[in-house]
Amino acid sequence: MFDHLAATPELSKGRLFKENDSDHNRSPYERDRSRVIHSSSFRKLKYKTQVFIESESDYYRTRLTHSLEVSQISRSICRLLELNEDLGETVALAHDLGHPPFGHNGEKALNIAMQDHGGFNHNDQTLRVLTHIEKRHPNFSGLNLTWESLEGIVKHNGIVLHNIPFHTYLYNNKHDLLLNKQPFLESQIAAISDDVAYNNHDVEDAIRAGLLSIDQLQENIFFKNIINQLKKEYNIIDDKLLMFQVLRKSMSLMIEDIYKQTNKNIIDLKIKTKEELQNYNNFIVTFSSSMKSKAKDIKLFLFDNVYNHQNLLDKRQNVEKIISDLFKYFYNSPNKLPDDWRSINEPIERVICDYISGMTDRYASRLHKDLYE
Repeated sequence: MFDHLAATPELSKGRLFKENDSDHNRSPYERDRSRVIHSSSFRKLKYKTQVFIESESDYYRTRLTHSLEVSQISRSICRLLELNEDLGETVALAHDLGHPPFGHNGEKALNIAMQDHGGFNHNDQTLRVLTHIEKRHPNFSGLNLTWESLEGIVKHNGIVLHNIPFHTYLYNNKHDLLLNKQPFLESQIAAISDDVAYNNHDVEDAIRAGLLSIDQLQENIFFKNIINQLKKEYNIIDDKLLMFQVLRKSMSLMIEDIYKQTNKNIIDLKIKTKEELQNYNNFIVTFSSSMKSKAKDIKLFLFDNVYNHQNLLDKRQNVEKIISDLFKYFYNSPNKLPDDWRSINEPIERVICDYISGMTDRYASRLHKDLYE
């Protein structure tokens, strides 16, 4: 269908560092996906918060399970549009590698600690992880992903024009990622797949946590219509099974909407080449205006009923204190850093920031307890 707009492995701009590799059985994007999955940073996502603190239940989503779910949605949409599934999956799997422990609250605390030293941004940190922090090769730092994978990961939220984060700026000087142009369609798909995932899966986790009920869910018109339809289809269904069916139907509707609207956008805009889609002033992969409105309502519903729930707010203040305390401790006692971190020739603030951002929730909590309690 739109395979002419797909990223083409054979025409890849390649990797920053040349490698002597005889693996001709896999495309460059397949190898990128493998490098992400086998990285230390990817494994540690298993114990990093998505919305609910990881240690509170084995059932809540973590950054790892969220990334896997985003990649599955991304692959499905890429397949529907006949785009490059491997690249779409790689961007989805890697997009959250820069998240610190405790989700956005950990990011907030690190950004405050680093406000006079370049700040902290999880998207910038993801690029830093992929190109600097991961150590897998004797001749260079980072995973040495292809240009297309890095470009897609850096710009999965759109072009980067103003206030370019420090590491992104430095890396872009060596390997121009065309920050002023739109990313490939596969990256745009990974971005909207992220929205589909958390707009649905956060609902399930909130119900499991007791912050939401099926009755409350019906305050949202989109979910109410699905629930009414399912209750007609199944005369008797308990709330747990109803929840699973609601989210299955919801995601199917969203994916179908993205597929149809993106088709329409490409045809209406007469997009014929990859250069034309990169030069367009907005994303081409979108919801329809109707579904966009519904997705916005879901996000507002989640903010009102889940993200700003008092139970979560109380815990967030505590985890921000953990990050802040750890940063102060290592700043005042840099000799307490592990040996391999003390030997890094960079400003001590950035070394500490990298060290803490790579921690899991449980390690940060345990270390803070050992140091302060």
